[in-house]
Amino acid sequence: MQRRVVITGLGIWSCLGTTLEEVRQSLYDGKSGIICSQERKDAGFRSAFCADVPQPNLKPFVARNQRQFMPEEAQYAYMATKDALEHAKLDLDYIEQHEVGIIYGNDSVAEATMHALDKFREFGSTSACGSGAIFQSMNSTVTMNLACLFRLKGINLTASAACASGSQSVGLAALLIQNGLQDCVICGGAQEANMYGVASFDGIQSFALRGDDAVHASRPFDRDRNGLVPGGGAATLVLEDYESAVRRGAPILAEIVSWGFSGNGDHISTPNVAGPARSLELCLKHGNVNPKEIGYINAHATSTKIGDSREAQAIAQIFGDYRVPVTSTKSQTGHEMWMAGASEIIYSLLMMKNDFIAGSINFENPDDETACINVVPKTIDAHFDMFLSNSFGFGGTNSTLIIKNL
Repeated sequence: MQRRVVITGLGIWSCLGTTLEEVRQSLYDGKSGIICSQERKDAGFRSAFCADVPQPNLKPFVARNQRQFMPEEAQYAYMATKDALEHAKLDLDYIEQHEVGIIYGNDSVAEATMHALDKFREFGSTSACGSGAIFQSMNSTVTMNLACLFRLKGINLTASAACASGSQSVGLAALLIQNGLQDCVICGGAQEANMYGVASFDGIQSFALRGDDAVHASRPFDRDRNGLVPGGGAATLVLEDYESAVRRGAPILAEIVSWGFSGNGDHISTPNVAGPARSLELCLKHGNVNPKEIGYINAHATSTKIGDSREAQAIAQIFGDYRVPVTSTKSQTGHEMWMAGASEIIYSLLMMKNDFIAGSINFENPDDETACINVVPKTIDAHFDMFLSNSFGFGGTNSTLIIKNL
């Protein structure tokens, strides 16, 4: 018999805020975290839009000799995880006595790698890279740093699945707990917010163009969408076996009902309808959930022409005549990429716990392919007890999670 998996802690470092209350308020108010970056303009970016992610100060928490191993995204992840552990009432004494694991989504460390290799080329010596370079530049930098800093003795794994990385980390963590292999797993996703990590995206014309109008640049499902806006930060969830969480008196927020996943088996960057639809269908099937039980869908929708239309068609195919409310929080945050699958669960949980649905702030008109779903354009007060969150990525990797209120 599979064990129940619950969420007991949340932490986030986002362009919408760095506390749960700040983020909740930003979601409710329809606040945009997007800016037009002069740095990116000067550097030669086609699109200068990006999320405005604050830089954390780790000095009060992490010794200097440990900070040298941490690139930007690991710093975001540390702050989010510190808050999530506090929220879950998981202290270091408990962690020392129990096997707590970590699975975190991350799929690039461009800036740290670039700086190390620049020094190598400049000085003609590998020693110029510095002693922390290798630990900063590995894709597993987030999990290796957090596992050491928080003394985690359980599974230590990085999920690299493009823009489904954060969601896959939550699904994998839930799977281990359901099957009795771990009692508690810290999971989430992190994304570097510097311009180097997304320069090649800009180079293939993936980003939005709208003059200097940053607030209206990210417009998922809207007829006038023309590209995504890159974001960043980190989001952490603490997942636990229900019985274990009850025994230690943890604050139980919600339950992971099911996880669905699929591969498109098709083009490396252009999505199809069949793959996402299968991920949705399997998630509902695995959780024995009737589509009409879902009160809200947080869509992957990144504000690209093809991606949004294919997801809309997949949702319509699976949900039929049921006009479930759909929004994409990427209208406010931009696309948080490797972090998005985790942060969007937190955004949706904050809505569910506070009885509202944050609207897709720049949705004004559907096109012929996105008119088939019920996109909510402005914040509405609404009660729901179960939501579905989609995350899709390059290579045709799809991940869907269903979460219910407790």
